[in-house]
Amino acid sequence: MLRFCLLAFALLLTSAIAQQPAPQTPITLQQAIARARENEPSFAAAVANQRVAALDHSIARAALLPNVSYHNQVLYTQPNGARNGGGPVGSQSAPRFIANNAVREYASQGVVNETLGLGQVTAVSRAAAADAVATAELEIARRGLVSTVTSLFYQALAADRKVDVARRAAGEASSFTNLTQQRETAREAAHADVVKAQLQQQQRDRDLTEALLDTQKAHLDLAVLLFPDPRTACTLASDPMAALPARADVDEAAMRLNPELHQAMASLRVSTLDVTAARAAYLPDLGLSFAYGIDAVQFAVNGGDGVKNLGYSASATLDIPVWDWLSTQHRVRQSEILRDAARTALTATQRRLVAQLDEFYAEASTARDQLQSLEQSVQTAGDSMRLTRLRYSAGEATVLEVVDAQNSLTAAEIAREDGTVRYRLALTNLQLLTGAI
Repeated sequence: MLRFCLLAFALLLTSAIAQQPAPQTPITLQQAIARARENEPSFAAAVANQRVAALDHSIARAALLPNVSYHNQVLYTQPNGARNGGGPVGSQSAPRFIANNAVREYASQGVVNETLGLGQVTAVSRAAAADAVATAELEIARRGLVSTVTSLFYQALAADRKVDVARRAAGEASSFTNLTQQRETAREAAHADVVKAQLQQQQRDRDLTEALLDTQKAHLDLAVLLFPDPRTACTLASDPMAALPARADVDEAAMRLNPELHQAMASLRVSTLDVTAARAAYLPDLGLSFAYGIDAVQFAVNGGDGVKNLGYSASATLDIPVWDWLSTQHRVRQSEILRDAARTALTATQRRLVAQLDEFYAEASTARDQLQSLEQSVQTAGDSMRLTRLRYSAGEATVLEVVDAQNSLTAAEIAREDGTVRYRLALTNLQLLTGAI
């Protein structure tokens, strides 16, 4: 009985330990991006397209090489009653189908085929260009995913900090309510001060409730990309704020590493090779074939009367196109139209890149300067709130001045968090444009 009780107690203790939540390790931005790459379907589709394009390139290269097959065939044809004359085959009945060589025919041959033409060579180059397009599109998808995760990550981080601001403001409002009540009890302040402080405290409590709701929403939006269950709780680790790079470095990196520009250039190359492939239909293709084995009336290396069945044959075929009712000409024209459109897309991408460089750099520079100003505003508002409260305690300030100082500090802290998110996102957009991340 005692052993049973001890066993039951051990099981209950183990169950209780298992039900305790595991300590949460803060998730960094890089870890969040890595998790999102495993769960986001659009990025997975881009990865699949890039892998398929790489295999297409390998398939196109393989098409330039000779293919080898081992051909085996047994053919029976109904005899027509006559005999084939001449040589060792004279003893065989003649087949009814004149295309066949004998009533019984056995073939066992290794066959090597090769086709040479401009179309096959162009197909390899086109597959390589298509692979480059898919690689650039994968990079575009990766950077889009990074942008999305970064935005959600910093918004969730800012929501957490706004909760801290709301808690501080609610605590400050509660403390000020107690101060006004003490001054009213000491007959140093009117009851109107208590009422005003209580109204301020009620508003701060409501603000705290809204901040908690906002942070819950922000974490859920982020968790959809990170976890199988979006209700999984997690804490976020803030990373150091990076400095704004020099403009010359930004311009050089953007022209060299921008995936949209690479994608447009690769697409133009694909369209140009499509024109070449369409024009290749004007040229002949050379087909080469070599076979080694047997093709005889006996399934044997040597036949009757010393006949040797084992041997080889080779053939070369040159097909020269003559007339196809202008189909090739129309295909060439179609590919030229698409090439011109790709060239226009490339120039538009270049212009858009120049505009985005100016826009993103100006946004990041302005956000950085404003963030410094917002930090100063928080310090100034904090000093003002402390001094105003001291003056109120000494009877030299009104309750409205204290409430106004509290509101100014809270607004400055919230604006600082919004400014931090703005600068981080602007810097992220600039880094994505230049390939820094």
